[in-house]
Amino acid sequence: MPLLPLYWLVISAFKTPAEFVQIPPTAFPAEPTLEPLRTAMTEVPFFRSLLNSFIIAGGCTVSVVVTSIFAGYVFAKHQFRGRDLLFWGIVATMFLPPVVTLVPLYYLVSNLGLADTYLGVMLPWLANAFGIFLMRQFIMDVPDDLLEAARMDGAGEFRLVWQFVVPLLKPAVVTLAVFMFVYAWNNFLWPLSILRSEAMYPVVLTLNRLMSYTMSFEFQNVVIAGALVASLPTLLVFLVAQRVFVQGIASTGVKG
Repeated sequence: MPLLPLYWLVISAFKTPAEFVQIPPTAFPAEPTLEPLRTAMTEVPFFRSLLNSFIIAGGCTVSVVVTSIFAGYVFAKHQFRGRDLLFWGIVATMFLPPVVTLVPLYYLVSNLGLADTYLGVMLPWLANAFGIFLMRQFIMDVPDDLLEAARMDGAGEFRLVWQFVVPLLKPAVVTLAVFMFVYAWNNFLWPLSILRSEAMYPVVLTLNRLMSYTMSFEFQNVVIAGALVASLPTLLVFLVAQRVFVQGIASTGVKG
């Protein structure tokens, strides 16, 4: 039953307009056609928007993983004045509704001259409080004796993190990467606010334009076909990372 919407999305993308609105609906296309997919690809700059989404989601994911690992390591394994206060202050930002920060972020990014740029879209999401919290919880379980032995062998902090800590964080890193990629891929409100040219639109905004171009019932299957193509990258990311992702979620659930 949970897969029924996905199944319906797939079969609807290959139906003709008449069959798409047929009542009762058909469980499988009587005459499968690729025309909805071709129309979706040509009616709007779909391939360019897919590239934009890959750049934005990929950049945000890499940045969040890297900053979360280093920040989580500092909060887990280093002592300094105000550490706990700063950490819980960062965690508290997770409870702020995104709409509260939308206007300040818009003015900040615009005043920096980054409106309608990739960096402007990615800037608010280059670090993530949830990622820092997640990495800190996992890194706290890394044995201090291992780190001390590495330091005695002459390992610096950067080498210590990448060579000794990161290999132990594979489930957490994959979990965070999947969450961040899907979130950045599906993010709608912020790109809509800061982007001005259609050539810079990610795929979620292009889908919105496709809906406005194809309001009549005879093009509804075109919108469904576009939604199917836009969903494939996130589905593939999950399928590729499924085993490690589930392991990371299970490990997170038993953390104290």
